[in-house]
Amino acid sequence: MSDSSKTLSSDEERLAALGYKQELNRGWSGFSNFAISLTIICVLSGCFTTFGQAWNDGGPIAISIGWPLISLLVLLVGLSMAELASKYPTAGGIYYWAYSLGGVRWAWFTGWFNLLGLIAITAAVDYGAASFLNSVLALYGFHFIINCTTTSPSTILHNTFILFVVILALHSVINVFSSHLVSLLNRISAWWMLGGVIAIVGILIFGPSTHQSASFVFSHRINNSGFSGHFYWFMILPLGFLLTMYTFTGYDASAHLSEETHDAERAAPRGLWTSIAYSAVGGWALLLGLTFAATHLAAINAGGGGAIPIIESSLSTSLAKLVLDISTIGQLFCGMGCVAAASRMVFAFSRDGAVPGHALWRKLNKHRTPTWAVLFVVVLSLIITIPALFGNKAGFPVAFFAVTSITTIGLYIAYILPVFLRWRMGDKFEPGVWNLGKHYKWINVIAMVWVVICVVIFCLPTGPAAVPWDSGFNWDDFNYAPLVTIALALGVWIAWVAGAKNTFKGPVRTVDDPDVGTPTDPALMPTN
Repeated sequence: MSDSSKTLSSDEERLAALGYKQELNRGWSGFSNFAISLTIICVLSGCFTTFGQAWNDGGPIAISIGWPLISLLVLLVGLSMAELASKYPTAGGIYYWAYSLGGVRWAWFTGWFNLLGLIAITAAVDYGAASFLNSVLALYGFHFIINCTTTSPSTILHNTFILFVVILALHSVINVFSSHLVSLLNRISAWWMLGGVIAIVGILIFGPSTHQSASFVFSHRINNSGFSGHFYWFMILPLGFLLTMYTFTGYDASAHLSEETHDAERAAPRGLWTSIAYSAVGGWALLLGLTFAATHLAAINAGGGGAIPIIESSLSTSLAKLVLDISTIGQLFCGMGCVAAASRMVFAFSRDGAVPGHALWRKLNKHRTPTWAVLFVVVLSLIITIPALFGNKAGFPVAFFAVTSITTIGLYIAYILPVFLRWRMGDKFEPGVWNLGKHYKWINVIAMVWVVICVVIFCLPTGPAAVPWDSGFNWDDFNYAPLVTIALALGVWIAWVAGAKNTFKGPVRTVDDPDVGTPTDPALMPTN
C-alpha cells in the first residue's frame, strides 16, 4: 500500500470516528489547505478595499501601529481555533466544535453566525473586487456597460454592481466545476499573494517621486469621521481597526476544507494559524508602502481616503495600472476561495438538517462538489449587497462597509463561541495532535475579551449622519450591521424555540447510513 493510501485511510478513519463518511473528494494537500486561508485573508483585498476605513478613522497611526498590534490579537484567536481544528477535522468546522463542547443549542447558534459571516465575506470580497476592476477598466479607457460617457457616482455604483454579479457568476461556475480546479487555483493564488505583495511594495518604494516621513506614517492622526476629536482614542481610532479585523476573516476555511485535505488533523490547524502569521507580515509591508506613498493628501481625502487615490496620485499611469491589476487578480482569487469555504459550510450544516431545504443544499454533483450549496451562497451574497447600488451624498457605497462589519461580527462571534466552550471545559478537554498545552488558559481569555470589544466597536455609527437620533441622520450613511446581527440572532432564536430545538439534533452520523457517502476505497472504511 502506498503512503498516500495510508494517509487517506487514516483521514477516513478519523472522519468516521466523528460520525461522517467520506463524501467530498479528499484531494487537497497541506499546502492547498494553507493556501485557501491565505487566499481568503488576502491582504491584496482587505488592505486595499478597507484602507479608507482606517485612513478616515484614525489615519496613519491606525494603519502603521494598529495593524501589527491587532494582528497579534487575531493570531491568539487563530491559535485557539487551530487547537479545535486538530481535534475535530470536519467540514462543519466551527459549529461541530460547538456541538462537541457544548451541545446542540450552542451548535445551532454558532453555525448560523458562521454561515452569516461566510456569506457576508463572499459578498464583501467580490464587491471589493468589482470596485477595483471597475477602476482598472477606467484606467484602460473602458467604462463598463452603461452610461460609458459619464463618470457620475451613480454610474460608477451601477457599473460596479453589474461587475459584482458577473464575478459572483464566474466564481460559482469554477466552484461547481471541480474541487481539483479550486485547489489548483488556490495554490497559484498563494504564490500570487507572495509575489504580488513583493512587487507592489517595490513599486511603492521606487515609483513615487516623494514619500512621507516616518513621523507622518507612525504618529500622524486623521479624523474624517465628522465626530469631535474628543472621541478619537476610544471611538474613532477603534473604528479604524476594521481594516485589520476585516482582512483577518475567513481563515476558518482551513477547517471547512479539512474533509478534502490529507492529514487534516495536522494540516488544518497548521494552515489556519500560519496563514494569519504570513498575512500579518505581508499586510504590514503593503500598508506601510501605501502610507509612505500617501503624499497628495487633498486628492486622497477627496477620493474617500482609499488606496486607489493613493496609487493614482503617487504613481505614473502605467505603474498605477500594474498595481491595480495585481491587486484585482488577487481579490478575484480571494472571492473564489470564499465561495468554496462558504459552500462547504452550507453543505455540512445542511447535511445535519439545520438549513431549510437541507436535502437540496447537501446534494453533490458528479464532480463531488456541492452545486446547490454554491448557488445558495452566491444568491444570498447578491441579495445582502443590493443596498450598495445606492451611495451616500458623496457617492460612496456605505453599504459595502456595513457588509464588511457584518462579516467581521458574524465570523468572530462564531469563532469565539467554541473557544469559550473549550476554555470552560478546562483540563477535561482532550486535545488533538496539535494543541496549545497549558497555554490555552491565557490565550483563550485574551482572544475572548478582544472579540467582545470588537463586536461592540463595529456596531457603532461611522459618522454623525449615521446616528439615528441626530438631526442630520441619513439612511444612506447608516451602518446596518447591528440590525442585521440582531435580526439574525433573534431569527435564529425564534426558529430554535419554534421547532428547531425538537428537530435539530446536531451532527448526523452519516457513517451509519449505507446510502450516504462515496468512500474513495470502501475497503478502507471502518465497520460499525
